[in-house]
Amino acid sequence: MYVRDAKNREEVWLLDHIESMGLDETAFRSRDYVVAVDEESGEKAGFGRIRVHKPDEEADVCELTSIGVLEGWREQGVGAHVVERLVEYASDEGFDTVYSLTGEGRYLAQFGFQRIDESSLPDVLQDRLEAKRDGVDPDAVAFSIDVAEFRVPDRLRDAFKNAPDGREDADDEESPEDFGIDPDSATYKYDTGR
Repeated sequence: MYVRDAKNREEVWLLDHIESMGLDETAFRSRDYVVAVDEESGEKAGFGRIRVHKPDEEADVCELTSIGVLEGWREQGVGAHVVERLVEYASDEGFDTVYSLTGEGRYLAQFGFQRIDESSLPDVLQDRLEAKRDGVDPDAVAFSIDVAEFRVPDRLRDAFKNAPDGREDADDEESPEDFGIDPDSATYKYDTGR
């Protein structure tokens, strides 16, 4: 199991899973995502994103959002390593603090995220929190972490290293949908009609 940058051809896959999980797809760009992949089967197990807000009058702000783990892969440390990779990327981009606006705060707390008062959020995230509450996550509250304080608990690191195959019927082949092609309506240059 490993976590890597999302590829452009995974845009349809990401959007399908974001929608099915009821996650936030605001300002979607596949290049902002990472994907957890099983080394043996090549099956995608989870994903997440950092979103950098660039307000006019304030410093840039980094938000963790749209973190999801597919059903057969939950409880195996996949989400922990997606979050870890995103925090590493935020640190690499020079952010000392990472924010998250979510109703799943208990999950983030195990990594050191702390709930913070809305009034201490940068203005751009105060507006974003309100929009999230009105949309995909009515229970969203604000969390933040100093990137130097981030830790993955050993139990989650071990679960990720030893994650068994998430599904028995793992599909090794790429499908037309992986490339954004609808096989029911697509025509091909050399289609003979057979």
